[in-house]
Amino acid sequence: MTNDHIDQTVLRIAMLRDHFIRHDRFTPLEQVFSRLAEKRLADIQTERVNEAHGLALSGPSGAGKSAAIAHLLKSERGRLDTAGHGDATIISLRVPSPATLKFVGQTLLRALGYQISSERQAWYIWDLVRHHLRERRVLFVHLDEAQDLASRGTKHELNSVASMLKTLMTDDEWPVGIILSGTEELEDILNHDPQLARRMKTVHFESLTPAAHANDVLDLLENYCERAELAPAPDLLGLEHGERLIHAAANQFGLVIELILEAIEQAFLQEETALSSSHFMRAYQLRTSCDDEFNPFIIPDFYRVDARQVFARGARRS
Repeated sequence: MTNDHIDQTVLRIAMLRDHFIRHDRFTPLEQVFSRLAEKRLADIQTERVNEAHGLALSGPSGAGKSAAIAHLLKSERGRLDTAGHGDATIISLRVPSPATLKFVGQTLLRALGYQISSERQAWYIWDLVRHHLRERRVLFVHLDEAQDLASRGTKHELNSVASMLKTLMTDDEWPVGIILSGTEELEDILNHDPQLARRMKTVHFESLTPAAHANDVLDLLENYCERAELAPAPDLLGLEHGERLIHAAANQFGLVIELILEAIEQAFLQEETALSSSHFMRAYQLRTSCDDEFNPFIIPDFYRVDARQVFARGARRS
C-alpha cells in the first residue's frame, strides 16, 4: 500500500464526511431555526427591538448533533447571503474549559476576531462582546458542548453565564439569539434557569432502536455506497445487518455514520469495488481493539456486546 493510495483514501473519506444526508430528526430542527431567523430579520427590517429567542438541541453523545448543527448553520449562512443579508453573521464556538463567565467571554471575543488580555475583568470583556456582536451584526451565537457550562464551572459561574446569555438575548440595542447544543445534561441547565429556558425552542435527538430504525439505517448505508461508488454485498442490505450496525453504534445515529465511513475506508484501502461485512468487522475492531468474540459484526448473539466498551477481551469477561 503506497503513501499516494493512503492519501487518496483519506481525501475520498473527507469528501464523504462533507456529504450531509438529511434525516427525519433534522427537519424539525431546521424548521424551528428558520422561524427564529425570519423573526429576527423581520425585527431588523422594521427597526423593532424585541428580545431574541434561541434554540437548544440535546441528545446522547454520538447522536449526530454536531453534524446537524454544522450543516444547519452552513445552510442558513448561505440562505442569508442569497437573500441579501450577507452582512448578518452566525458565530459558532465550543464551550471552553473552564466554563467561567470570563473565559467564555474571551473565547467569544476571539471568535469575533478580537484578542484581549486575560487581565481584563469579566464585565469589561462582556461589554466588548456586546459591542462587537452589534458591530458585526451577529444574529445568533452557537455554543457547542453547552453541557460543560455546568460540569466545568461552579453553580455561581453557571448562574453568571446563564444571566449573561439572557442579557445578550434581551439587549436593548442589538438582541442576539443563542443556540445551545450538547448532551442531555444541557437539559438540566435549562431547567435550572427557567427564564433562560422559556426563551429557548427545544429539539431532542432520540437514540435509535433496531426495531424502528434498521430499515432507515440500511437506506443510509446504500446512499453512502452510491456516493462512494461501492456495491454493497447482498448480506449488508438484510435487516439483521441494520440491527447489528445500530447496536455496534450504541444506538446513536452519528456513530452509525462513523462506522459506515470507517468500513468504506477499509474497502478503499483494500482497493475493493464492493463493501462487505468483513469491512465492518475490521472497522469495529480498529475502533475498539476487541477480540472477535466481542465484535457484533462477527458473533451471532451480538446483543450481548456492550458497544460502549473498548479493549474487550475474553480473559477479562466476568
